[in-house]
Amino acid sequence: MTVEQRRALVTAVPGPKSLELAARKAASVANGVGTILPAYIVEAGGGIVVDADGNQLIDFGSGIAVTTVGNAAPAVVRRVTEAVQRFTHTCFMVNPYEGYVEVAEQLAELTPGDHPKKSALFNSGAEAVENAIKIARVATGRSAVVCFDHAYHGRTNLTMALTAKDMPYKHGFGPFASDIYRVPMAYPYRWPGDPDAVAEEAFAQFESMVHVQVGEDQVAAVIIEPIQGEGGFIVPPEGFLPRLAQWCRDNGAVFIADEIQSGFCRTGDWFACDHEDVVPDLITTAKGIAGGLPLAAVTGRAELMDAVHAGGLGGTYGGNPVACAAALGAIEEMRSNDLNARAREIEAIFRARLGELAARHPQIGDIRGRGAMMAVELVLPGTKQPDAALTGAVAKACHAKGLVVLTAGSFGNVFRFLPPLSISDELLHEGLDLIDDAFAEVLHD
Repeated sequence: MTVEQRRALVTAVPGPKSLELAARKAASVANGVGTILPAYIVEAGGGIVVDADGNQLIDFGSGIAVTTVGNAAPAVVRRVTEAVQRFTHTCFMVNPYEGYVEVAEQLAELTPGDHPKKSALFNSGAEAVENAIKIARVATGRSAVVCFDHAYHGRTNLTMALTAKDMPYKHGFGPFASDIYRVPMAYPYRWPGDPDAVAEEAFAQFESMVHVQVGEDQVAAVIIEPIQGEGGFIVPPEGFLPRLAQWCRDNGAVFIADEIQSGFCRTGDWFACDHEDVVPDLITTAKGIAGGLPLAAVTGRAELMDAVHAGGLGGTYGGNPVACAAALGAIEEMRSNDLNARAREIEAIFRARLGELAARHPQIGDIRGRGAMMAVELVLPGTKQPDAALTGAVAKACHAKGLVVLTAGSFGNVFRFLPPLSISDELLHEGLDLIDDAFAEVLHD
């Protein structure tokens, strides 16, 4: 079924049927599982999601960067339908199948670097990160892991230790995994030093803190999101990532790029690392890899991946055959539709329109991002003091107008825009018009 590519509001958002479903959720689903916009979806495709009341909402969230190729991309639907008719599961560790191998082959071809690579498949981004750390520790014989301010790496115990933000991700869940060390992120908008020397100063702090607090010969891995996601789409300045990668090479540590949110055409390259030709030792992927089905991977240098003993990696559902079929369909869509180029087109539209918005609203302190991974940071005018209240109010106004938007940032004051790459220019502009209207409404322009 094809979803009509236009916004249409039949009821308030959320409408009566969604509110009825929300009441059922409250009675049967744990309160800890929150919902940003309780408009219950029954159909989706392109740049539109349709709720139970018949409202057609413009999607600027992509299920948090998951439905990069759209919610029902033809190649994904075709391959998943074929796969599910053959078999739904055997467990690759018991009776293997070709789809898993095909996905690993595609990852070896697409990820940065031309060295021999191998992969292991999992269910979620957090699983991928956790296993990347396991691999790095075994391969190096070391235990210390260095991560960054504003990072988000998951919700398991180890990945919560790597994640920087307390509420809601870590609050009350400790104690966390040990031998994790956090250093400042090269955050251009909020760097306290020379704005023209962020890369140099941030790297100098990294070197100094690791030397004093950890010891170079104790570091198993340095893990970083090449563009931070939940932290607020923080793009490190040119030169910072190459310096980190070189430091790892010089000191025998594993450089892990967490590309779970930024990978698979999202930033206008296959991976955000490609922008500066950074080649990680290990790369973690999930979200956009499989068109909406649960799949994740660790891909890396063959000698690192093979350091782990047989049976040390895996899981009952990791690399499920239907999810692998979806991944192969998603990659087919990315290749055939040149979605890297499409992401760059989307960036151009967002930069122009957000620039116009910022010129009229001093509350927009920063515009940043790359490709179809764009953000604005809201502050009190004339300062850099975060304005989470305004961010929440504008988001609520957008939702009421039929636009799905997401907030982010360590201070809750960032809008992150993650439209599916299948969205039309017309819907992009309409969604940006709605954001403009929401700012005007909230600020009483």
